[in-house]
Amino acid sequence: MPSFKSYFLEKVIKLTAKSVGGKSLEKRGIAERRQKLDAASKRLRMPENCLVEPLQIEGIYAEWLSYRDSPDDKVILYLHGGGYGYCSVQTHRTLAAGIGKAAGVKVIIPAYRLAPEHPFPAAIEDAVRVYRWLLEQGFHSSQIIFAGDSAGGGLSIATALVLRDQNEPLPAALVCLSPWVDLTSSGQSYQRNGSVDPYLNVDGVRKTARMYAGEEALDHPLISPVFADLAGLPPLFIQVGSHEILQSDAEMLAAAARHAGITVKLKVWNGMWHVWQMSGDFIPEARRAIKEIGDFVKRTFRG
Repeated sequence: MPSFKSYFLEKVIKLTAKSVGGKSLEKRGIAERRQKLDAASKRLRMPENCLVEPLQIEGIYAEWLSYRDSPDDKVILYLHGGGYGYCSVQTHRTLAAGIGKAAGVKVIIPAYRLAPEHPFPAAIEDAVRVYRWLLEQGFHSSQIIFAGDSAGGGLSIATALVLRDQNEPLPAALVCLSPWVDLTSSGQSYQRNGSVDPYLNVDGVRKTARMYAGEEALDHPLISPVFADLAGLPPLFIQVGSHEILQSDAEMLAAAARHAGITVKLKVWNGMWHVWQMSGDFIPEARRAIKEIGDFVKRTFRG
């Protein structure tokens, strides 16, 4: 059963989500919506003793998130969510830093280009650029893990597919939190969980999908990786909540990966919502989920 704290927080989210992404905000420009999300994220508390180092990677703003005992040879490349059109390093810094602390490694989180100003494939191009930069800095591919939530989860898969097709070395693993990997919205959970998802709604997700895809078909394998041939990708670690409309995305991704012979660990968290891990220390389910991610990263780098 979900904890009382998570039950209470989900109710609060349902009451407040409309002020961030509801109809009243739809009337405002995308820049104002982005600013509102950034402002809301400032209430999130960073882990103690996290070192934040800004940098530029071929014109892409990014941040190193590390701790004094973080090794220099291992890194998580974290790709933030936000439907490819929203959110930023600011909104996801706390989550990425928490994962880095649990895993005992440093994290790099880039500000990839957003739609609609920069539709597909701009985000993938930026993610590939940052990964290649890490290789140029001396990181071995076996010491790099991709991680991302929502659109960032889909971007992690798409980036790995591009690298595979270009015969480049692949990261050691892919970590996907509530991944958005079916932009056609074909899964059963889009209808089944529509009334319980406190954050997302089908209409909004479909509008955001079209904004990102531009003139391309929504079932393009790099836009919706559930329709891609996933053969040859590294192991997948997936977390998703049973109260989110993207539950089917995660389950379809896991099924497609297993069909392609990839090692997959999928866990559906009962009563959890979209990217509940961002709740950090406030609810026990977020703490446990982040610890599981950290344990997976540790095992991957050891083995």
